Amino acid sequence: MFTPERLVIFAAALALGACAVMAPAPTGPKPGLGKPISEADIAAWDINAAPDGTGLPPGRGTPAQGAKIYVEKCVVCHGEKGTGKPFARLVGGDPVSSGIETPKTIANFWGYPTMIFDFTRRAMPFQAPRTLTDDEVYALTAYILALNKLIGENDEMNAQTLPRVRMPNRDNFIVRFPELTPSLPRIPQ
Repeated sequence: MFTPERLVIFAAALALGACAVMAPAPTGPKPGLGKPISEADIAAWDINAAPDGTGLPPGRGTPAQGAKIYVEKCVVCHGEKGTGKPFARLVGGDPVSSGIETPKTIANFWGYPTMIFDFTRRAMPFQAPRTLTDDEVYALTAYILALNKLIGENDEMNAQTLPRVRMPNRDNFIVRFPELTPSLPRIPQ
């Protein structure tokens, strides 16, 4: 219901909005904030790893190599063998769709193994993100997958083998924009 007071406020807001739309763009010197970003700077952050393996870098690692790196750089946050505490649990958990309240872990929630690589490479270790080499990230990914019994203890992860790992929750995701992600499987509507 429009009261006279609300009508006056609405009219004033409409007038201000019209002034903002009709105001000319500022001319003259720019405020000098920031600086143009170079192609090299962009390339350093253009590190997407798609589910089909597109964008994965060269490198490789095994669960045994990953176990050593994990103890050195990850155990303080993710606990002994990925059991969690103080931060996210990486191993185990009931299936998310079981109706049992369970933490989301690598095995029961993540849809693609390349997501583990991508996230680890970008954000880990928490106190020093983007400091791991690609070989270290492959090794950590292999270790986490082996802890979850998704690969064997002697399997090597690299740009060819990692996308072939089948995650248990893979088919429980619906692609929101299928036209933008042609390599992802389709779920019929």
